Amino acid sequence: MGFIRGTLNFIDIIAVTYLIYFVINGIYIFKERRRLKNINSNHKLAVVVPARNEEKVIGNLLRSLKKQDYPKELYDIYVVANNCTDKTKDIVLQNEVNLLECETTVNTKGEALKIAFEKLKELDYEAYVIFDADNIVHPKFLERMSNTLSNGYELAQGFRDSKNISDTWISGCYSIYYLINNVFLNIARMNINKSCFINGTGFMISKKFIETKGYVANTMTEDIELTVRCAILNEKIAFVEDAITYDEQPTVFNESWKQRRRWSIGTIQCFKLYFKKLIGRYNFESVDSMVFLFSPFIQCLGAISYLSHFIIGFAQEGYLNFIGKIFSLLIWYLVSIVLAISAVKLGKKQIRPYLKGILTLPVFIISWIPINVVAMFKKKTKWEKIEHTKNVTIDKILEIDYK
Repeated sequence: MGFIRGTLNFIDIIAVTYLIYFVINGIYIFKERRRLKNINSNHKLAVVVPARNEEKVIGNLLRSLKKQDYPKELYDIYVVANNCTDKTKDIVLQNEVNLLECETTVNTKGEALKIAFEKLKELDYEAYVIFDADNIVHPKFLERMSNTLSNGYELAQGFRDSKNISDTWISGCYSIYYLINNVFLNIARMNINKSCFINGTGFMISKKFIETKGYVANTMTEDIELTVRCAILNEKIAFVEDAITYDEQPTVFNESWKQRRRWSIGTIQCFKLYFKKLIGRYNFESVDSMVFLFSPFIQCLGAISYLSHFIIGFAQEGYLNFIGKIFSLLIWYLVSIVLAISAVKLGKKQIRPYLKGILTLPVFIISWIPINVVAMFKKKTKWEKIEHTKNVTIDKILEIDYK
């Protein structure tokens, strides 16, 4: 029994250290915002949108992109049609946007992007800006990314916001999850001049970076993979707080399960591919990436430790231990609520639309534990489409967001 308790206590120390690491880094959100210089130089940009059967939403994205406050001659839009069987290609052509078709089977978004970069490499673009087909984009996005490029960054992530915050508790939790990433992860790191994390959509990557360092997509999570490679290559990623993308979040648990399982599997794939390359590299970004890649394992070990403590304690102390564990769960629930509210307020949002997500965020977090367990034993998974149906325009979003 002593060996078991010792092992559990060791796991607890690891889990607490993990939490303390993120708390310490998150505190830098309270440091004065680091602002980039405003440099009036316009760069030629290619907007790249991978799409697979997105007829219900892609029209609004394309219309928002055409409303960018950026010289029209300095950007072109390309939709990468991934073996579409609906009217996606027709809508792209109706909106007079460039169509790139995948002639072969494409298994991941990263593979679609790789095809696009290969097809566009001979053209005179200085950087590529990536969006998902369900996004809509703030009118200043390209202007702010161009300015970031002028400040010397080869990669940059924009602020990932949501367009269906209050639809369900699931979409509310996702919206808060991205606010936490924006605020306590990316803004905090930007404030201390450290590299930020690529977050799937609404990001920029320079043509120079791809030409000199390549674009690799070996995993289910091309964004995490790119972030880790940048850490290894000592390439800083900027976070552009006022370059905003509005993303559609899943609304039902089944879709959320599939998506988060893919994320967890991709994170584990990145761990296997890159962890050895990160070891021995003592720059902040490499340590940051190592800690992040450990996340699925630490969450699972933490849950196992908690349950084991509960069972052992109940066997030895009975209901007194049970009451103590219930009390600790209540404390954890309240801490999660405070974290959610803090993210909303620091993200300069109103509490009311996020209320469903705030109250249920602890359930969302706990549900990630079985997802991570499944991911550890499922070595491969095929890409599964998340249905997007939220038909909302950029004008409506701006009216709601800035009234």
